[in-house]
Amino acid sequence: MTRVFIDGSAGTTGLRLAERLHERRDIELLTLSEENRKKPEARKAVMNRADIVFLCLPDAAAVESVSLIENPDTAVIDTSTAHRTAEGWTYGFPELAGQRDQIARSRRIANPGCHASGVIALLYPLIHCGVLDADASLSCFSLTGYSGGGKKMIAEYESETRSPLLDAPRVYGISQNHKHLPEIVRICGLRNAPLFFPIVGDFYSGMEVVIGLHPSQVKDSASGLMEIYRSFYAGSRIIHVEADADESGFLSAAAFSGRDDLQITVTGGNGRIMLTARFDNLGKGASGSALQNMNILMGVDETTGLIL
Repeated sequence: MTRVFIDGSAGTTGLRLAERLHERRDIELLTLSEENRKKPEARKAVMNRADIVFLCLPDAAAVESVSLIENPDTAVIDTSTAHRTAEGWTYGFPELAGQRDQIARSRRIANPGCHASGVIALLYPLIHCGVLDADASLSCFSLTGYSGGGKKMIAEYESETRSPLLDAPRVYGISQNHKHLPEIVRICGLRNAPLFFPIVGDFYSGMEVVIGLHPSQVKDSASGLMEIYRSFYAGSRIIHVEADADESGFLSAAAFSGRDDLQITVTGGNGRIMLTARFDNLGKGASGSALQNMNILMGVDETTGLIL
């Protein structure tokens, strides 16, 4: 029986993880009382008893929690931004080249960001295979449901007295300094950070990442890119490549809400190519990928407990 503790179980990702882990019969979910859950000494004791600790905390709190863990056998899966580019941490995206084996051996795993998951799923295979230059100037759009903003944004969108401005999509990250950019640049090996346009919409969950490519940027056709993706993700039951999404010319950002898989499509015309990744910001973009990483650490089928 694997002992698991969630530090930060009151947040959106923590609550979803706890809900899903309660259904597992191969997990002993360690918990703290409401009185003790914020006491460092109580948290330290339970984390050092655990085989796997999930951190569902703000960045500074995640760093502080790691400092409390002295048991060398305790593995940490951090869902915050704190360690995604930190030395000594393994980036928790198993489908990347060689990454699954690294995760299985690691005691420190940084779960990918939701927007970053879509961008990396699209760009990494093309750069890895040499059909897209690492110094390409890129623009990425990412549509997300409001649950991606956590409990505060959920309350804001679901309030009876909410602002009418929330009725329409809203662009954010307008300083071009979004917290997911460093991991995108590092993991993909980019020499330049892409222009990045995250957009939150009036729907609970779901995510759609779109990257446009001009013929001068890519050394292959749309059909050739499809084959690269199919080959790169061959055998994966979580990332799948579709030639036709079959939505009468539309691609909904909510199509994969409630699921843990990710769909890639390649579309476009007149030489211009549109790459799209669709998934759930709470699934492959958060708790789903965290569970996948836990399964790999445990040595069980990595899709155990996932909704595909």
